[in-house]
Amino acid sequence: MADLSSDQALEIRPALPADFFALLKPRVMSLVVFTALVGMIAAPGSVHPVLGLVSIFAIALGAGAAGALNMWVDADIDAKMTRTRRRPIPAGRLTASDACAFGVFLSFVAILLLAAAANYFAAALLAFTIFFYVVVYSVGLKRRTPQNIVIGGAAGAFPPMIGWAVATGGVDANAFLLFAIIMLWTPPHFWALALYKRSDYAAAGIPMMPVVKGAASTRRQIFVYTILVAMVGVLPVFTGLGGVLYAVTSVLGGMMFILLSVRVLTSRAGDNPGTIKADLYTVKKGDKAARDLFAFSIIYLFILFAALLVAHGTGTHETLPIAFLTGLI
Repeated sequence: MADLSSDQALEIRPALPADFFALLKPRVMSLVVFTALVGMIAAPGSVHPVLGLVSIFAIALGAGAAGALNMWVDADIDAKMTRTRRRPIPAGRLTASDACAFGVFLSFVAILLLAAAANYFAAALLAFTIFFYVVVYSVGLKRRTPQNIVIGGAAGAFPPMIGWAVATGGVDANAFLLFAIIMLWTPPHFWALALYKRSDYAAAGIPMMPVVKGAASTRRQIFVYTILVAMVGVLPVFTGLGGVLYAVTSVLGGMMFILLSVRVLTSRAGDNPGTIKADLYTVKKGDKAARDLFAFSIIYLFILFAALLVAHGTGTHETLPIAFLTGLI
């Protein structure tokens, strides 16, 4: 176990239920649950409310299992990073083996429960998602390449496809479109954070893009990926997946996302990494553009999927006339 700093040593105490809950990465889990729910509601067909609720619970368990296994794998680097050193394992409240056993147990429960409540395809997709996040991303990519987030973003993009599979037993082009939106959203979201947490990642030996390629290159790549996600984010309007509300939300949200990425592009965010604080949103003046983009990216993804949820919940997701879209854009 890594040496503990004095402030961490004061936190050592017997494990509490809250520590096991923290292993689940509840903030990440909430996003997984939300996007999976949207995928299930937006998919053609219907799901029995009870089976749908059980399925979403199983997906939440699967996300939590992946989070626990990720903390098991990352225990050594979590101890070196300011924003993660207070997690249960580096803080000494749980052992890495506790997290591993907890994650493996929850994985089996989640997969079996989803197979029983929904179908084998959805369960297999959940199993693959856990495998991808833990083995492909956490073990294979995170410590080896600055493209870790680009490829590893697939792990966070699978949940709406799992929700879709719960409802239909498979996936189609619209399910892959939801996957693509999250996949393309992931790099600008995480790289904006990495710009002002650059020293933290460097200290832990994680080859995030700003550490390996520099801040200027990262700012340019953030801009390119933001353009891509803003464009792809509008496509559900043309496929019958989104309606008027989604069209307005995706266009205005995409424009704001691009505007903030331009601010990052023309800023000096990440150029002068200094003392890193645990708070995600407390930054020095030069990094505010990156902080603002990171914060808005969360809002952007939420409002996109919320618009889809409302559109399908109210039955207003009809395809819009091209003339209307031309005038709107």
